Amino acid sequence: MTSLDKPTQDTGQDRTDDTRAVTEAALVEAFGGIRGMVETVVPGLLFVAIFTVDKNLHVSAIAALAVSVVLVVVRLAMKDTVKHAFSGVFGVVFGVVFAMFTGNAKDFYLPGMLYTLGLALAYIITTLAGVPLIGLVLGPVFKENLSWRTRNPGRKKAYAKASWAWGLILLAKCAILFPLYWWADTTQLGWILVALKIPPFLLAVWLTWVFLAKAPAPIDVFAEMEAQEQAEEERRAALAAEGGEPAGGRHRREA
Repeated sequence: MTSLDKPTQDTGQDRTDDTRAVTEAALVEAFGGIRGMVETVVPGLLFVAIFTVDKNLHVSAIAALAVSVVLVVVRLAMKDTVKHAFSGVFGVVFGVVFAMFTGNAKDFYLPGMLYTLGLALAYIITTLAGVPLIGLVLGPVFKENLSWRTRNPGRKKAYAKASWAWGLILLAKCAILFPLYWWADTTQLGWILVALKIPPFLLAVWLTWVFLAKAPAPIDVFAEMEAQEQAEEERRAALAAEGGEPAGGRHRREA
């Protein structure tokens, strides 16, 4: 191995490590990381735990809603992003309203189950349409927007694989939960739903990381636009300098 070969290999390894680090950071930002998972699980866990003890729909629903609001308040107090906590609140609110309206505690879980089914279909349909949903979600996070659709085919393929993974995993989850909605009681459904909250999510996120870590690097369209704007400003400055040269300077050169 020559002295020139080693730096080249190190550069390639560094580039791979950078891509993986950027991918990990983007996934954490998009899906909330460990804290986001906790905020997703806690309200449903509290609901089923309380309902298992005293079978009181109102107390269970109010407790789940209260803890969701507390999670949002904590985020606000820490001046942290609240999008994941807010999504949890909306999910709990829909569940509480639906369960209160029907009087069936099991219906607390139904809006979330329907959302999961709709999301699974969205992943699959958008992938079949050539615009995989995971690319639409992560594109802005990677600062590539939709450049992967036409300018980065390797990345588009990775997004398609990841979207298929999300769609099929969520469909498998629905295939377990919906029969239980009809056959199991509220506590059985609740505990199984809580148990299935994180593992499928982690599997989907891990597969997304695997596919994207091996994909070509994202095209930073924001950096491209800034470079174009800077080049345009420099061109205008150069033209202005040429056009604004004093007449005496031209006469001296002609003499």
